[in-house]
Amino acid sequence: MTGSVSRDRYGMVFTLLLASFLAATVLSGRGSRIVTLLLYAGALVLVLRPATLPGRSARYLRWGLLAGSVLVIALVAAPTGRLVEGLAGLWAAGLLLFTVFVVVSRVVRHRVVTMQTILGALSAYLLLGFFFAAMFTAVAKFGTGQFFTSGEPADTDSIQYFAFITLTTTGYGDLTPASQPGRSLAVLDALFGQIFLVTLVARLVSVFGIERRLPEE
Repeated sequence: MTGSVSRDRYGMVFTLLLASFLAATVLSGRGSRIVTLLLYAGALVLVLRPATLPGRSARYLRWGLLAGSVLVIALVAAPTGRLVEGLAGLWAAGLLLFTVFVVVSRVVRHRVVTMQTILGALSAYLLLGFFFAAMFTAVAKFGTGQFFTSGEPADTDSIQYFAFITLTTTGYGDLTPASQPGRSLAVLDALFGQIFLVTLVARLVSVFGIERRLPEE
C-alpha cells in the first residue's frame, strides 16, 4: 500500500463532507440528521475501499458499519426522545473518528505527496470538526439543562457552527457551553484543530510533489 494513491478518492470524500456541511445548514430536524449520516457513511465507504485490512476484516467491518448506520438512521427517522438522539450522536462520532484514523493512516504512507494526499488531509480535518459536532450533540441530548449559556437552541446548525469556529480557534464568543462537559470538549476541539493543522496538513503541503523516504513496513 505504501506510496500507492491511484485508488484513493479523497476528492470525492472531500465533496461528500462539504455536502454534509451544507445539508446541516439548509435542512433542519430529522431530515438534516438523516442526510448527514448517509453522507458520513458514503464517505467511509470511499475511504475503506482502498484500505488494506487483513483477511476478511474489511468485509466484516464494512457490513457492520453499514448495518449500524442503517439502524441509527431508522431510529433517527422515527419520533424518538433525547436518549436515542444522544446515542445517535455517539454512533456518528465513533463513525467519524474511525474514518479520521483510516484516512490519516493512509495519507502518511503516500510516498509522493499529491493533490489526493492534500485532499485526504483536508478531509480528515473536516471529519474532526464533524466528530466534535456529533460529540457536542450527544452532550446536549444527554444533559438536562441548556447547552449554550445564551439559551440558543442546541440544534444541528448552531452546534456545527460552534464546533467549526472552535476547531479553527476563530472564537467569536457568541456561543459558549454552559456545562463542564461541553467546555472540556470545546478545549479538546480547539487543541486538536490546531495540532492537526500544524503537524499534518502543514507538513504535507511543505513536501508537495516530493518523494519521501518512508519506514519499511
